[in-house]
Amino acid sequence: MKIYDDKHIKNVVFVGAHNSGKTTLAETMLFEAGLINRRGTVEAKNTVSDYHEIEHEKGNSVFATPLHTEWRNFKINIIDTPGLDDYIGEIISSIRVADTIVTVLNGQYGAEVGTEIIWNYIKEYHKPTVFVINQIDHPGLNFEKSFNGVKDLVGKKAVKIQYPLINDGAQCIIDVLKMKMYKFSPEGGKPEKLPIPEHQKATAAALHNELVEKAAENDEELMELYFDKGTLNEDEMRKGIKAGMLNYDLFPVFCTSALNDMGSGRLMGFIDNVAPAATELKPEITAKGTNISPKPEEPPVVFVFKTVHQPNLGQVTFFKVKRGEVKVNDKLINTRNGEIEVLNQLFIMDGKERNMISKAGRRGYRSNSKTKTY
Repeated sequence: MKIYDDKHIKNVVFVGAHNSGKTTLAETMLFEAGLINRRGTVEAKNTVSDYHEIEHEKGNSVFATPLHTEWRNFKINIIDTPGLDDYIGEIISSIRVADTIVTVLNGQYGAEVGTEIIWNYIKEYHKPTVFVINQIDHPGLNFEKSFNGVKDLVGKKAVKIQYPLINDGAQCIIDVLKMKMYKFSPEGGKPEKLPIPEHQKATAAALHNELVEKAAENDEELMELYFDKGTLNEDEMRKGIKAGMLNYDLFPVFCTSALNDMGSGRLMGFIDNVAPAATELKPEITAKGTNISPKPEEPPVVFVFKTVHQPNLGQVTFFKVKRGEVKVNDKLINTRNGEIEVLNQLFIMDGKERNMISKAGRRGYRSNSKTKTY
């Protein structure tokens, strides 16, 4: 089992309105990473995330489901959440423990009422957020309407990292951070990397310059470099984008077709390289007003965000380790009631799959697997 350090674990939650494609995007990410051999679908009732009987009956997510994927030696912990506000408690608790929010929009409809409801909770917890406009290959796509919906939520802080393009009959994505065009086959998967077409160079350059300026605004050192050179290189831009996300001043916008496996690898790469890790966020404060510094060597602190009763298992408690390390049979004090809680078993959960572990902390574990790179 591979052990990841703090900087190589990213904790994200997928949120968005009903039918925006969150479960499909999570499934595609697992497939692209080689963790599953075949992509399930919501319609076929065989996705990793939506495994409860009631979810199969309703045809949509009902519960917030933890799972994970791996990309370029990073572990990405994902919580896939429902889209209907009937289950808002599942959504809020997941937002509470994520380090970065991935807000998925249906590219046909943009920011819907459900998106706005969820956004109010994201604002409350002040979480770094990436927006993903999904279904870019759908005939009813309205990308600009969707992007304008993002701007209605966050204002001028929204910035395009990508935009979709049909070029010579093929679905493509223009990436203005890398200044490349990704060309996909109808089956999706690994794209062909190409130069940006001549007729798109002016548009891409304008968006690239806007991204450079917004990245520079969030770091004094980068601002000096920008004034000196008139631009920033890719690594410098990543640094500025991360700072902007942490400052709540920059909201990157990506595009995908989760159903047809387009753009998920690039999104995972961005989460790996740019999205903040837990150690980069401001220390959380306890009810008593003390800071929780995320140090593995200090006494453990865990935050319980969900408790369910499952047949043959009994009470199952989902928690995030905020500090230190916990082991099987550890005894922890419940600060709400002063009672002792015993950790009888520890699992890493991937949908309905439970992988037993002996300890958990500010590290992650994985089995050996091959990952694709874009």
